[in-house]
Amino acid sequence: MKPTYPLKLTCKETAALMLAREDRALPLSERAALRLHLAICAACPRFERQLLTMRNAMAQWRAYVDTDDTDDKDER
Repeated sequence: MKPTYPLKLTCKETAALMLAREDRALPLSERAALRLHLAICAACPRFERQLLTMRNAMAQWRAYVDTDDTDDKDER
């Protein structure tokens, strides 16, 4: 059985926490473990930036108003 270290996460666990952070507030211990991993890992911060880019793109898409559709409705 592998010993568990609360502040030592794998990249897979870190990715799961970053995704969970989108839906819920993380407890202090998980936030600390996440920050520690992001400070020492080269790949996970890139994944975090990709998540941020996707979240921002989805927010813009939700707020998007298609002007062509509104023009068609005005002519009817």
